[in-house]
Amino acid sequence: MAADTFIAYVGVYDSVADAEADYDLVKELHTKANLIDAYDAAVIDRRADGKVKIAKKHETPTRVGGVLGGGVGLATGLVVALFPFAAIGGGLLAATAGGGAVLGAVAGHAAGGMSRQDLKELGEHLDAGQAGLVVVGVSDMGAKIEAAMKKAQKVETKQLKADSAKIEADVQSAGT
Repeated sequence: MAADTFIAYVGVYDSVADAEADYDLVKELHTKANLIDAYDAAVIDRRADGKVKIAKKHETPTRVGGVLGGGVGLATGLVVALFPFAAIGGGLLAATAGGGAVLGAVAGHAAGGMSRQDLKELGEHLDAGQAGLVVVGVSDMGAKIEAAMKKAQKVETKQLKADSAKIEADVQSAGT
């Protein structure tokens, strides 16, 4: 298995507005570095009823042969692995059964790329706030990504290993 190593950055915020402000800084950072294809990000909102919603997301359009560009990337997969019933936009999971299967495949790879202890710690970390920002990026952008997450109360980082070829194969088979 030829696994790529990514870093997951998880920030906890008092508000969705603060998380979205840092989301924009992370996006600007990657745009200026001409690395817009080198990260995935998702802003999560913990609603009054305790449910989690993905309020905003950026998915790498070219990673894994464009398969993940359909709106499902490692950041979204990680959020779904941590919060299985997270709402994406206006709906739960995806609009179609195939979309749900694709999301499940990516979530499985995101979860499988970390230890159970790391997943548990990230989930507990996100449980502490009203909102969160999950960024999955390349390791050499780490310090810059963390610096861009200025409004976070706390930022947790964990290594995530993912086999891009295996994700692509699983996503393609799930989408058919």
